[in-house]
Amino acid sequence: MATLKHIASKNSDYTAIEAYLIYQHDAFTGKQLLDEQGKPKLRESYLLDTLECGDFSFATACLLANRKYGKNTQHGDIKSHQYIISFDPRDAADNGLTMEKAQALGLKFCEENFPGHPAIVCTHPDGHNHSGNIHVHIVIGSIRTREVERKPYMQKPRDWREGMKHSSTAQTMRHLRVEVMELCEGAGLYQIDLLNGSKERVSETEYWARRRGQMKLDRENAALAATGQQPKQKKFDTVKDTLRKQISSVLYRATNFEDFSDRLMQQYGITVKESRGQLSYLPSGRTKFIRAKHLGDKFDKTAVFATLQANAERKPKVQFKQDTIGKLIDIQSRLTEGKGIGYKRWITKHNLKVMAQTVKLLQEKGLTDEDALNQRIAELETKYHDSLAVVKDLEGRMKTNKELRYHIAAYTNTKSVAQQLKTAKRPAVFEEQHRAELTAYRAAAAYFKANDLTKLPSPKKLEAENAQLASEKAKFYEQYKEAKEELLKLKTARQNVASFFREEEPAQQER
Repeated sequence: MATLKHIASKNSDYTAIEAYLIYQHDAFTGKQLLDEQGKPKLRESYLLDTLECGDFSFATACLLANRKYGKNTQHGDIKSHQYIISFDPRDAADNGLTMEKAQALGLKFCEENFPGHPAIVCTHPDGHNHSGNIHVHIVIGSIRTREVERKPYMQKPRDWREGMKHSSTAQTMRHLRVEVMELCEGAGLYQIDLLNGSKERVSETEYWARRRGQMKLDRENAALAATGQQPKQKKFDTVKDTLRKQISSVLYRATNFEDFSDRLMQQYGITVKESRGQLSYLPSGRTKFIRAKHLGDKFDKTAVFATLQANAERKPKVQFKQDTIGKLIDIQSRLTEGKGIGYKRWITKHNLKVMAQTVKLLQEKGLTDEDALNQRIAELETKYHDSLAVVKDLEGRMKTNKELRYHIAAYTNTKSVAQQLKTAKRPAVFEEQHRAELTAYRAAAAYFKANDLTKLPSPKKLEAENAQLASEKAKFYEQYKEAKEELLKLKTARQNVASFFREEEPAQQER
């Protein structure tokens, strides 16, 4: 599964590029590693060729091109471009990929896609992550030194004219990814689809931050293990790693964008906004938004809205009553917990919605007067407790009815076995053979005696009585449920009103 990465460099020291390719460097600091004599250490293995440089070195060819065309004179100018093709580690064993073959593929790729540019093509057997993959570095000077034949993918004169600078646009990268895929296809190598992006995109900066953080965490865990303590965390997560996990945990439960943004803010203090068709996320404690494209394709607008739509279709639609209300949130207590300004904005918006729902509910029920509200709550509490008491009584009677029907059935089914025991020639043996039936018979007889039942009611009469009890229970349970729902809403409304005026009093005094 070959991958393609692009790096633009503004370094005017072209010799540093070649030195990086042939000498060993520290993976984190980028400094050259020295041997015992203080000389730079060559890489253990590499292949290097130059193209379009004539009789000069790559650095000299680039400097001559800059001088000839008067380009790359400013500090911020892009002096060179580096494209890295990383082949799948399995290609060596499964498909016979060697360094020589990879170098030949890199030269072919460079000749076809960067004609006219001074270039270095260098192949290494392994990267700093020691994954075992062969990868090819293609470094080109940014200025084209000769006019080339226009190819179908070339859209603007800068793509083929002499003296123009190479530009790595989105269209250029798409073309190069297609070229890499076709290159691997023709060579019989493993390949993935490079055109549909990555669900979780990791930049070069984040990659190294992750590696440095993991090394530091490993050292700390080793120190804890040496003292007999158990490490709490084994894998280091960057800020973006944490953000991805938090967004994912919310995304697969939300059913619309408003629900998605509210959950992010409420649970993690993350603000999400849409601008120019793109989503951006602001974690708590940061001042700059992180664009979705820097997190991965699964977090962009298209993917997020598709997931929300799928969630809405998958989850059963719940019909919410119009008078459903929430609870006010104490802003000051939440801010003391370290929540950010984005969370404060969300709470303010939430409280405004809750108060609007509260006022609407009280107006619909004609309970805007405090005394009327308290009287209605008292009536509902009485109705609630009375209905609950009746339901409990009916449940007890239904339980007794069920026990009686059980013992009558057991008594009827085992009565003949008890009568046979009286005439059995070997009672002890008969008792052992019919222990279960006799136990059920005696338990039923004991139950009848304990409840002073001398005449057993018919099973049909008990069934009819149980049905009547169930019907009465359903009626009173419905009254209990209605009283409970309205009672909770009105108590919440009363609490919201009280909380609202408690917060308003200090504000009025301030004004």
